[in-house]
Amino acid sequence: MYHHGELEVQARAGVQHQAGRVGKMIGAEMPLAAQEFLRRQPFAVLSSVDAQGRVWVSILTGRPGFMRATDEHTVAIEGLPLSHDPLRENLQADPNIGMLVIEFATRKRMRINGKGELRDDGVVIYAEQVYSNCPKYIQAREWEFAQTVATPAMVQRNDVLNAAQQVWIQQADTFFIGSFYPDGGTDASHRGGNPGFVKIVDEKTLLWPDYIGNNMFNTLGNITAYPRAGLLFVDFANGRTLQLTGTAKIIWDAPANFPGAQRLVEFAVNEVVETANALPLQWFFQGYSPYNPG
Repeated sequence: MYHHGELEVQARAGVQHQAGRVGKMIGAEMPLAAQEFLRRQPFAVLSSVDAQGRVWVSILTGRPGFMRATDEHTVAIEGLPLSHDPLRENLQADPNIGMLVIEFATRKRMRINGKGELRDDGVVIYAEQVYSNCPKYIQAREWEFAQTVATPAMVQRNDVLNAAQQVWIQQADTFFIGSFYPDGGTDASHRGGNPGFVKIVDEKTLLWPDYIGNNMFNTLGNITAYPRAGLLFVDFANGRTLQLTGTAKIIWDAPANFPGAQRLVEFAVNEVVETANALPLQWFFQGYSPYNPG
């Protein structure tokens, strides 16, 4: 069930027994409750891999119902990525896709990993792994569609983080991470904490704590086996996105100035894509997760 990278991290953390027990919840079918959960949501986070083997994280949005299960193995998403979004070309290069769907207000989330297909009117995902996650580190937010008239997306590309992007990341309480294992597929996951939990080392390097979770170590296991990863930061108030692709590594000895950290993850930036006017949604902050350390 677990690949060698996941098993290696589980052994290093001493949680093999717990991981074996929790892993039994992973299935290949979406129960009716999961199908209804998908139908209510206005966005999905998707991870994919480009022709160079780099991992990217994207987001698709729409009115509830734009994403629906057509059967217990298949999800149809109406609507396409923006023209510059890597997801378009990536699905043509590699069908592996990871999907994460979060309802911030209730702190519920589910993951679907499988194969993706780009169609003229949207994306279809064929599920191979379906499972839910605990509510830890999810900040509560309510959403609504923006009232302003839609304006064209504006894109900036670079190979380093500029000063404004560094401030954005330093103030973030949430981001999404995509990882990949060539023989096992792509995964999309969530990371959260109090603002400042992601540290800027320099214009090409980020550092964040890894808190206690479900003990499966899907993301860290993938990184151990295949260090390339992607990040997505969302400007919840203004509809901007910041997509980063690069490489990640685990630092096992977490220093004391990272409260609650079991270990650290260091991310080296390879490319940065900032998109203004990327999303029609606005989220309104309701409260931090009670699980957030210090």
